[in-house]
Amino acid sequence: MTAVEPAAELVVTDITVGGMTCAACVRRVEKKLGKLAGVTASVNLATGLARVSHPADVAPESLVAAVEQAGYQAALPVREDDEESAAADGEEAESRRERERLTVTALLAVPVLVLSMVPALQFRDWQWLCFVLAAPVAVWSAWPFHVRALRGLRHSTATMDTLVSLGTVASFTWSAYALFLGGAGGPGMRMSFSLLPSASDGGAHLYLEAAVSVPLFVLTGRFLEGRARRGTGAALRSLAQLAAKKVTVRDELGEHSIPIERLCVGQTFVVRPGERVATDGRVTRGTSAVDLSLVTGESEPVEVGPGSALVGGAVNAGGLLLVAATAVGADTRLARITRLVTEAQAGKARAQRLADAVAGVFVPVVLALAVTVLGFWLGAGADPQAALTACVAVLVVACPCALGLATPTALMAATGRGAQLGVLVRGPQTLEALQQVDTVVLDKTGTLTTGHMTVARVTALPGALGQETVVRLAGAVEQGSEHPIGQAVTAYARRTGDAGPPPDVTDFAAVPGHGVSGRVDGLMIEVGAPDGRLPHELATALTAAEAAAHTPVLVRVDGRAEALIAVGDVLRPGSYRAVDRLRRLGIRPVLATGDRAAPAEAVAAALGIEEVHARCTPEGKAALVRELRRGGARVAVVGDGVNDAAALAGADLGIAMGGGADVAIGAADLTLARGDIEVLVDAVRLARRTLGTIRANLAWAFGYNVVTVPLAMVGLLDPMVAAAAMSASSVLVVANSLRLRGWQPSGSRGRAHGTRGTRGGKAVVR
Repeated sequence: MTAVEPAAELVVTDITVGGMTCAACVRRVEKKLGKLAGVTASVNLATGLARVSHPADVAPESLVAAVEQAGYQAALPVREDDEESAAADGEEAESRRERERLTVTALLAVPVLVLSMVPALQFRDWQWLCFVLAAPVAVWSAWPFHVRALRGLRHSTATMDTLVSLGTVASFTWSAYALFLGGAGGPGMRMSFSLLPSASDGGAHLYLEAAVSVPLFVLTGRFLEGRARRGTGAALRSLAQLAAKKVTVRDELGEHSIPIERLCVGQTFVVRPGERVATDGRVTRGTSAVDLSLVTGESEPVEVGPGSALVGGAVNAGGLLLVAATAVGADTRLARITRLVTEAQAGKARAQRLADAVAGVFVPVVLALAVTVLGFWLGAGADPQAALTACVAVLVVACPCALGLATPTALMAATGRGAQLGVLVRGPQTLEALQQVDTVVLDKTGTLTTGHMTVARVTALPGALGQETVVRLAGAVEQGSEHPIGQAVTAYARRTGDAGPPPDVTDFAAVPGHGVSGRVDGLMIEVGAPDGRLPHELATALTAAEAAAHTPVLVRVDGRAEALIAVGDVLRPGSYRAVDRLRRLGIRPVLATGDRAAPAEAVAAALGIEEVHARCTPEGKAALVRELRRGGARVAVVGDGVNDAAALAGADLGIAMGGGADVAIGAADLTLARGDIEVLVDAVRLARRTLGTIRANLAWAFGYNVVTVPLAMVGLLDPMVAAAAMSASSVLVVANSLRLRGWQPSGSRGRAHGTRGTRGGKAVVR
């Protein structure tokens, strides 16, 4: 019996690839890497990043070597602490080189274009001046295209650079022949110009305008395209810039500044007003308001105090804080957000995989078409100049650049914008699935509700004490209790009362299952479960609390019932708006919770949800998802707890609340970083807009070639116009994608259009 060898462990390595110019290059790198045993790769033209899955025994250096053998530059990522500065330096240097080459090219090419296109300006021997100016453009300006074309030739492949190089060389070579051997170099030579190519007499026609316009327009397009592509990654760079470089630590030696890399979990650091929180932590001393807008998209500052959790990257807008670090480095929330956005931008949508496959054979087909066109025109007895014009136009106009940029630029802009709004997606597949969702299964606790006990309503008898005093007394007694209900009453008393210290409590006693009691200001205060007969006002409040599935708490003062406090989990402020907007988008909401039927029905009634599943076990939620999918629904599940993980993993799309359990976030395809269910509506609308942008980009990229290539083949497209059109196609695709950076959610958040029952800014389940 032969033992079966275990499958080799797969690891993922990112490789930076340089020198790619079109989708054909992407296809070529992917095929080269795919020839290695067990290796699969996804290459992104917009980011210049190859994400490679390979067996652990395949060294990353072997992957780099494979890419270099394909004719491209490759390098493993630099160390994480150097990556940001290295990337910025590289982009700046590349932009500077492109700008210098473009400037020189424009200075040389513009006079050639003007003299070639305006016969009235053609002085004696003008053609020789144009030749002298065109030579550096055809050689030096187009040198990157020639080098990459020759590199591809050595590897038996052809890319967009091959087409540009051939078009430039053919135009310049024909012009040189016409000048030196064809009679175009004589004094007094004149040349007419037309946007529609036509045959001319003998060899007295030059194509120097095509020889300079092709490099000029392609370089211009590349420069504009590069600036736009760098703009699509602006959101990711802004996230990276949130990470602190130094932190002020307070220990037994006092305060001193250290590099962030040396900070350890448990150390206490100082956050002064206006400073950025260095890493995730928990406040140990001080109170303040922190601005989380750049981390979670939440515009309102959040009040924090001792015990409050802080996110690295937030800005301290108030007082001095002492914070104990709870996570550092790659374990911080900001690092996880950045990692999710990076991974999402490295992925590919199904449409882009199809476009890359087409681009892989597109350039060879174009070369064959160009040769066929040249042969056909010559065979038909056409003038050699007209035949050459049609051939060069086919070479120049047919470029797969737009195909390669259609999806990744839109995806980069959308994922970056999503991160700014608090929407973190794992990849383009997530956006595709989100666009198709028609049913969303919503968890109750922690998703639609806040997930912690809160005072929903206080009903006090009219009398000398008054509601505020009764609540103050109850909160003072409950501060000695560790029960969640007692903590909710205490927190409410602090929030609604004066800012002074709570009164002293004597004779404190806690009775399990009943409540607590104690003497405050000479009064015996009892806070516990209602018993006995109650006054009419309190009895009515008790009935309402039980109907809403809230826990009623009775407050007695010296044995007399004075108030009834309803305590329960309350709806998040945006839950009603979110459910209502989901329905308007054609998505059916379903409530599935492990809670009892009464609270579940109360939440469903408040939100207008018709389908409710209470007391769902984790297995029951997963079974519900399977049943809905078998019925033909495309299901998304929103949850935040460990019990939601199985349902999240089994749905068409799993959506986790950002403040939920790590296992839920790990099983989800999309994370709502702000913990606000209304952000889900923004995510759906952003996904639909993104997929619409991608479809428009691909339609343009394919349609452009469908229209222009036949025009070039029949001689109706001048090479200069072809070069401008080709460059414009790529720029238009990127510019269309850039519109996603400014996408705004519709409607103003916080506007209570139809919110049912609000108290203190929170929707209350009644």
